[in-house]
Amino acid sequence: MFPSSASEIKPPPVYALGPRVSLSARIRSLPFFRLAAVWEAFFVALASLRQNKLRTALTLIGIIVGVTAVIAVVTIIKGLDQTVAQTFSSQGSTVFTISKRPRVITSREEFIKYNKRKDITEDDAQAIFRLCTACWRTGIAANDGVPVKRGNQKADAVQLRAITPSAMFDIDGVTIDAGRFWSDTEGNSAHEVCVVGSDIVTNFFPNQSAEQTIGEDIWAGGHRYRIVGVLQPLGKIFGISRDERILIPFPTYKKDFGLNVARGAFNTTGSLVVFIQTQTASQLEAAEDQVRAVMRNRRGKTFKEEDDGFALETEDVFLNLYSSATSNIYLVTIGVAAISLVVGGIVVMNIMLVSVTERTKEIGIRKAVGARRRDILTQFLIEAVMVTAIGGAFGVLTGFGTAWLIALAIGFPLLFSVWSAVLGVGVSSVVGVVSGLWPAWRAARLDPIEALRAE
Repeated sequence: MFPSSASEIKPPPVYALGPRVSLSARIRSLPFFRLAAVWEAFFVALASLRQNKLRTALTLIGIIVGVTAVIAVVTIIKGLDQTVAQTFSSQGSTVFTISKRPRVITSREEFIKYNKRKDITEDDAQAIFRLCTACWRTGIAANDGVPVKRGNQKADAVQLRAITPSAMFDIDGVTIDAGRFWSDTEGNSAHEVCVVGSDIVTNFFPNQSAEQTIGEDIWAGGHRYRIVGVLQPLGKIFGISRDERILIPFPTYKKDFGLNVARGAFNTTGSLVVFIQTQTASQLEAAEDQVRAVMRNRRGKTFKEEDDGFALETEDVFLNLYSSATSNIYLVTIGVAAISLVVGGIVVMNIMLVSVTERTKEIGIRKAVGARRRDILTQFLIEAVMVTAIGGAFGVLTGFGTAWLIALAIGFPLLFSVWSAVLGVGVSSVVGVVSGLWPAWRAARLDPIEALRAE
């Protein structure tokens, strides 16, 4: 019944239950404990930043400058985009023009080429009015730059715009602030009447309100006109006023100035601009095709000739020019801001490396009492992110402030965007993570025994 030798005694079976996990490790793995540890790490990081105020301030400067540049550029361009879009789209997407030359000429060669074209005449306009079935409203405009005076007040090269009655007021989208537009009878009879911009009232009638100027006379280009209305102010764009102008009936302009005499900077050849409007945007293409066919036929153009002999344009020509001009500026400015953020990130990395060196003994003590590599890594990453996030928040405030001052000086609306604020803080936080990763990794890999020996 008993074994004959010790070799026959078999040990009891051993069952594999997996690696033994300590109670403290199990507690640390709980979600609540993890959250509490992260929260505690925030307080430790904040205490470390407060302990080295000068170092923290110097670190913040690089981040603040970069984020300020990003926020200011984004905010200014958004406001400028809205201003330009409203300015050049005031006539809507249903209006296009026919003119001798494009409104945007980029070279001297192009100017010489377009200047050889025939002028746009009243006969051309009448042919368009008669043959374009898709056209809804049509009008004629002639622009001139003339001297204006009243008493002792004088101004040179004020915009004088002659338009056909009724339709052009609707096409231009102008509204009256005081008084009225001239009537069809006054316009067709070439009466000496005018509607002026708000700057004309401010400059030539400094002690009178807009209502008080109604019925007053003003001299423009050597002719006297009676003011019957004042336009609502449009403000400035790129520092140029849009309210220093005088509108008169087109028949009056023909009577006073004629169309074959070279005058001023706006109308150098007597060429007109024809405005066409459709009822809906979907009819615009059909109207453009009809007008192009009419004008090419009047110019004797064949199908093989690419140059129409005139310019057919919508307001999109200015928006496209603006977009192409500002896109490069936007990219360059964002690039400069990105360089500032990179420099700020390098500063953060250097400061964090110094902090790791100074706190080597602290790291050794924490590891000796049970802190893991992940805990040390999280601690230093949180410190790096906290300093860059604080810098990002200050950068957002200073960026909006800078944008507000620039917008106030230039004169366009300021659009505060929550998206740009989130972008500023988010980008700065990413910079903190990237720049703090190497110092945090070095701190996490320190040997606790060697760290405790550090002085």
